Amino acid sequence: MAGLAAAGFAAALPVGAAADDGASPHPFGPETVEAMARALVSRPFDGAFPPLPAALAQLDYDGWRDIRFRPDRALLGETGGPFRLQLFHRGFLYPRPVDVSLVRDGVATPVRYDPALFNFGRTRIDGPLPADLGFAGIRIHAPLNRPDRLDELIVFVGASYFRFLGQDQLYGLSARGLAIGTDGAQEEFPLFRAFFIEVPPAGATTLTIHALLDGPSTVGAYRFVVEPGRETVLRVSATLYPRQTLSAVGIAPLTSMFFINETDRGHSDDYRPELHDSDGLQLATGSGEWLWRPLDNPRERRISTFLDRDPKGFGLLQRDRSFASYQDLEAGYERRPGYFVEPEGAWGEGRVVLVELPTDNETADNIVAFWRPKAPYPAGEPVRLGYRLRALAAEALHPNGWVVNTFTAEAAASGAARRAPDQASLRSRRFLIDFGGGTLETLIADSSPPEIVATASIGRITATSIVPNPHIGGFRVALDVRVDGPGTTELRAYLRKGEQALTETWSYPWSVA
Repeated sequence: MAGLAAAGFAAALPVGAAADDGASPHPFGPETVEAMARALVSRPFDGAFPPLPAALAQLDYDGWRDIRFRPDRALLGETGGPFRLQLFHRGFLYPRPVDVSLVRDGVATPVRYDPALFNFGRTRIDGPLPADLGFAGIRIHAPLNRPDRLDELIVFVGASYFRFLGQDQLYGLSARGLAIGTDGAQEEFPLFRAFFIEVPPAGATTLTIHALLDGPSTVGAYRFVVEPGRETVLRVSATLYPRQTLSAVGIAPLTSMFFINETDRGHSDDYRPELHDSDGLQLATGSGEWLWRPLDNPRERRISTFLDRDPKGFGLLQRDRSFASYQDLEAGYERRPGYFVEPEGAWGEGRVVLVELPTDNETADNIVAFWRPKAPYPAGEPVRLGYRLRALAAEALHPNGWVVNTFTAEAAASGAARRAPDQASLRSRRFLIDFGGGTLETLIADSSPPEIVATASIGRITATSIVPNPHIGGFRVALDVRVDGPGTTELRAYLRKGEQALTETWSYPWSVA
């Protein structure tokens, strides 16, 4: 077979498997992929794969997209279960083959390539294609939004990337199996070499997918249990077998796009007010604090770290759900999901890392977030991890108030004549934060408003104010901040009443040249 056979897949099969060509049926159990990973890690990484025929290698995006799996040939339906499996054709950005097997009654049977599985549309391929061509990835359909219609539920294609949807959601951000060196000079992209999909029974409400990860630095055995619903839940368990010490590893990585919003429109004069798949990083720390960091399209690469111990969760969310904020009839940015990672078990000391890269368009994924453990994972020592990944719409993750909007402006009275910027004015800025939700609406008419708790890591906060904002059921806070020289100040603010925190903590970096 074209995929793992080239990398010694047959030798990685469990003892007793029929492995004459790496493509025969073989016994499959809960530990099978871990056994494959242990066998594979004993050998150096082999990234070679059979080249694509020229006609496929030369396809552009439209040509590749025109090759579609025939819905009437979808797999997994023979037992009457609700899930259907389709496959992606190799080509365009996806030249590398992956092996796909179906698991029935403890036996994994490979799915063999057949061009009759696909409708090639307007794409013309001269001559026969290799019988061992393989596939580029997989996607699963299920009755997500209506019981009488199959909707796309989850997709795995390209390296270790995957995306999944909850009800009434459209694809936006992506998740990955693993990130390595993302915030360094050279990033490594480990890849899923093989998928094993358990054929579900008729009454199944979940689908289990096993995957074998491979890369220069590590091998991994993954198990995904996907449960479709209003907020589709993906339970991920993984065992990593490092080939070398993993000091720049990113656990549960998320990748998204942020171009413009109401805070910074200097990158574009597009008629659409906002363009982003996610607008903030949500953190639930091990100490119980909830933190919100609005995303940015920075002038140069920015890396932010949030130290923590045993985090309760982190994710990239699309909090703004108003069509008026985007005005895009085609892209549907207001329907893009947020992904929230909830660790299972204690992850120990480490940090959530947020990488923001500059971009001049809305097609580039320029945002990455992941967990990095404080202690590197040593070579040769298995690492077991588990977490839950949720596809969220506008659900509140915590009972307190949350950040609805962030605005920045000149630190001057509203309506004042605008001055030409000088050195002094460039080092002062006003930040306006709308807090809504929780119990804030009950306090709007209170004669004593909530207290603002605000800090700046460098510089100083020269003035604060708070006024009711009934439009969001909360309050608008204004912070005037001044710094005395070049640098970046980390701003934080939340509202409290007495000793009780009423809101999550707003966190924002402001850089001055």
